[in-house]
Amino acid sequence: MSKINTDYSYLFELMFGIKKSNSKGMVNSFKVSDISSGSVQAQLRAAGIDTNSKQYKAVISDMMKTAGKTGAMYTNVQAIKNRMSGYNSDGDYTAGGLIVPGMLVNGIPESERHQIINISDSARQKMFENCKREFIAEHGVANGDTTKRSDVYRAFQLSIKKEDRLKGTWTLQQYETAYNQAFYDAVKAADPNWEIGKPFNRKILDSVTRESVDNALVKSGNRLILPRKSFDTNI
Repeated sequence: MSKINTDYSYLFELMFGIKKSNSKGMVNSFKVSDISSGSVQAQLRAAGIDTNSKQYKAVISDMMKTAGKTGAMYTNVQAIKNRMSGYNSDGDYTAGGLIVPGMLVNGIPESERHQIINISDSARQKMFENCKREFIAEHGVANGDTTKRSDVYRAFQLSIKKEDRLKGTWTLQQYETAYNQAFYDAVKAADPNWEIGKPFNRKILDSVTRESVDNALVKSGNRLILPRKSFDTNI
């Protein structure tokens, strides 16, 4: 049987945007451990990369972690440029703007992320209104196809300091859960036979206000708890 030789160099060309491959599969490739050398730095600067930028330093830091102690991983200028496009000027990974800076949980212990902090009245009101609108429209069903909750969270995250965004999001989630529970309890109190997914008289929810839910919440560790049936008597 004849031996078939397969050249996979074109795969590297597609991955790294290069035209001609060397023995390592990448034009002008170099080890990650050699990035700080004068010759490599000259290549990077000639390609228009600001090696003093936070964006660049974040990418190289990540590459160093991936390469390990030996740094025996190969890369090239175009690969670095491609990765830099996923970071902002502050060195935050944003996936090209899809992720809000400060919202990556990598390396951050849950104990530091899951903390209750103060949330403005306006942010809580926007969440309350969104929860109520969707609870009525979907008859209490948590519909992932139509919800606008991600828009509410993103606007909130961008409105506060980067270092507070993970903790603030955790806290706002506690309020969101409480608002939906309050609506459920109110409808069940008015109509014990009601089940999630069935229509109900939307006027039932007029008695549930954001302030009434917030005032009923009890802090328990890193959570905000709404006592069950808190809104039975408000109907």
